[in-house]
Amino acid sequence: MIETANYTAYFDKARLAGRKLNLAPAVINAILEDVALAAIANTDRILAENQKDLDRMNPSDPKYDRLKLTAERIQAIANDIMDVARLDSPLGKVLMEDTRPNGLNLKKVRVPLGVVGVIYEARPNVTFDVFALCFKTGNVAILKGGSDADYSNRAIISVIHEVLLKHNIDVNAATLLPAEREATEALLNAREYVDVLIPRGSQGLINFVRNNSKVPVIETGAGIVHIFFDEFADLDKGIGIIFNSKTRRVSVCNALDCLLIHKSRLGDLEKITSRLLDKDVELFVDEESFKVIENHYPVHLLHKAEPEHFGTEFLAMKMAIKTVTNLEEALDHIAQYSSKHSEAIISENANNIERFLNEVDAAAVYANASTAFTDGAQFGLGAEIGISTQKLHARGPMGLEELTSYKWIVNGNGQTRDH
Repeated sequence: MIETANYTAYFDKARLAGRKLNLAPAVINAILEDVALAAIANTDRILAENQKDLDRMNPSDPKYDRLKLTAERIQAIANDIMDVARLDSPLGKVLMEDTRPNGLNLKKVRVPLGVVGVIYEARPNVTFDVFALCFKTGNVAILKGGSDADYSNRAIISVIHEVLLKHNIDVNAATLLPAEREATEALLNAREYVDVLIPRGSQGLINFVRNNSKVPVIETGAGIVHIFFDEFADLDKGIGIIFNSKTRRVSVCNALDCLLIHKSRLGDLEKITSRLLDKDVELFVDEESFKVIENHYPVHLLHKAEPEHFGTEFLAMKMAIKTVTNLEEALDHIAQYSSKHSEAIISENANNIERFLNEVDAAAVYANASTAFTDGAQFGLGAEIGISTQKLHARGPMGLEELTSYKWIVNGNGQTRDH
């Protein structure tokens, strides 16, 4: 076991930096705006380092798209940082106030979590996103990226540090640990230094962090996403929603993995899948669906589903299809296989929609809209630190409020309690 003490210098400096982050909102916003501008100004530098990471990864790896940065993606990241700067800070917000009969005045006030550790894989955008959200909420960010993205992460953190130095801010407010695996183990054991850990990545990474961390963990789960095409679905809406949910960006956790189709609508399956063929989506379908489309879908892209294809997060141009006889069966299937991330129904039946939205247990539940919207920026949060699939403290896209806790402020005038 790697001793946390080997990394104590990193953790000590990070915690000390946190004591200096009680900054005026205008100062915080100016720094975030400068980071956004610096990201754009240093696009070529960041992309050059990102290419070094890309050169080490097989383009067919599902992580490749997440790892890849482009000028357009950096511009989008910068826009998100600007959006975070424009948002009101939750810090200092009074959640409750009461004056007790004895004259004590109580206030419940939002405060930073403290030191936030984030363990993530080949997602260099996370480096920018986590810094922006943590800095806005007065939290220190300790980042442990994967070796797959180490060149990219180090380029990004250097840009952030240059801006912090310009504003005389301790650069340890954004600490990037070494990419080595020992740093992960040290962070998992840094209970005296780190207030919360947030893993972002595969289900394997999330499970490892949850099972091994001595630091409290907020899970950002994998996305096994379903769409139920109901008996009462509008075909044109459905075709567009299914296509967008599956193909917009297959490497992200809100991408569609399994289409549930009502048995009475199997006649529409050819039209639905013909749109998917535009992107060469590989299908794993049950017997009833197979009979309907076997003569209309290329044989090399059409397979009979095996049990393991249901409950799989594909992260690729692959999708399962399951025929159901009614809403009840769709709900049962989702309850069995869902990762509680994002689930959707396509229907014009108000009762079915209401029941689906009320009964499906997921962080985000949709009616007649693409699951691709499960995203902090799309939800008006500026950016996100992850999509929480658990129920304690935070659920769904985690923005500024989810990076705060609260404390009680008690003002008195000499009150004492009876013995």
